[in-house]
Amino acid sequence: MDRRNLPAAVLWDMDGTLVDTEPYWMRAEHELVEEHGGVWTHEDAQSLVGNALEVSAGIILERTGLSLTVDQVVHALLGRVIEQVRVEVPWRPGARELLRDLKRVGVPSVLVTMSWRPLADTVVGNLPHGAFRGMVTGDQVHRGKPDPEPYLTAARLLDVPPAACVALEDSPAGVRSATAAGVPTVAIPHVVPVPEMAGAVQVETLAGIGPADLLPLVERAVPTEASAP
Repeated sequence: MDRRNLPAAVLWDMDGTLVDTEPYWMRAEHELVEEHGGVWTHEDAQSLVGNALEVSAGIILERTGLSLTVDQVVHALLGRVIEQVRVEVPWRPGARELLRDLKRVGVPSVLVTMSWRPLADTVVGNLPHGAFRGMVTGDQVHRGKPDPEPYLTAARLLDVPPAACVALEDSPAGVRSATAAGVPTVAIPHVVPVPEMAGAVQVETLAGIGPADLLPLVERAVPTEASAP
């Protein structure tokens, strides 16, 4: 396969894109809040999708008044989700196949997730060795999604220009992060809708998408101001 028809790297979101863990997070939020006498709705849970963990924890405390710290909420949620992933890893359709094919043709993948390293390690530990060239996790960045820092950090890990990569994302915050970093983005909306954004194109699923499909897909993205005629 001609490498000129392939991205320099693919930068993967995890929750909702690689694995269907958003229901795990929502269940953990409901359980934690209710155990402490608070009320948490499905709409509340949906509003947190794609956020940095500290941001989500702060919103939970603000809306519920729980007598916990941000750090306590983060670790409680993280532990509950890890327990669920250890029982079953809920892979998203087409994700493992695309990851496998990217490695086969020599395109590196980097995981870019706002989950913290312990959960990312648990998920990646269920994949073949070397599936990801590196990871950027929520506990190692100063500003999480939707800030561009996570995706800029991922591109620097491989020493490649952000514009030469392709990002795979499922949430509005994630798409904003990737496009703000200048990474052409394929959005695969799942738990919450993703509005049209400059620099991103939407697909229903990764099933059936191969490495050579990624650049043609992002060429259909809504143009950014810089690239608009």
